Amino acid sequence: MAKLDRTWKAKVMTLFPEMFPGTLGLSLAGQGQKDGVWTLETLDIRDFAHDKHRSVDDTPFGGGPGMVMRPDVVSEAIDASTKADPDLAMIYLTPRGRPLTQRRVRQLAEGPGVALLCGRFEGLDERVLDAHEIEEISLGDFVLSGGEAAAIAVIDACVRLLPGVMGTPESLAEESFEKDLLEYPQYTRPQDWNGRTVPDVLVSGHHKKVRAWRRSQAEDITRERRPDLWARYAGGDG
Repeated sequence: MAKLDRTWKAKVMTLFPEMFPGTLGLSLAGQGQKDGVWTLETLDIRDFAHDKHRSVDDTPFGGGPGMVMRPDVVSEAIDASTKADPDLAMIYLTPRGRPLTQRRVRQLAEGPGVALLCGRFEGLDERVLDAHEIEEISLGDFVLSGGEAAAIAVIDACVRLLPGVMGTPESLAEESFEKDLLEYPQYTRPQDWNGRTVPDVLVSGHHKKVRAWRRSQAEDITRERRPDLWARYAGGDG
């Protein structure tokens, strides 16, 4: 990835701004933030409510359990975010979105940043998504209590790709999903642990054989665990 000529920005629209930075304030992401590689801003959606109770939700038309986030309140939060940072990729985190991929993460990391909308309750009024043409992204086929944990995951995935965050950028090329393969097994000292030894090839000092072994292991693991990735890799679409 080429060196960015600006600071990458993450903006989060949420009902719980106190959940941030959370783990983003620690380790590599936290150091990157301190170094000015990226910035984090939160917008409290309740600040855009107009009644004394700061209401952000209401019962769903057509009946059913739970509550739905109001379109008028959420839309004002989006407008405020877009006015200040019009170039950020606007994303709504929802189980019904397209699955997040490493390829999409790279695209987001190469851009100016992201504006993430965190849902709660039974979700968000569909009209807001249509009106603002918001990209919908899912972390997987499961449901969280809200979008905040997903937002932290998305930001972390992007931030670690920014120049200056990872200590050894070369290691990024060996990770899972690069070239549509899962990562090969890793080993360290002690060489013999509870009777389990490290594969001989890794201590052979033969770098070409090590590379071949790692590629073979990555292919076998991907073929077994992720046939969808394997089909793409084998088809040469990666």
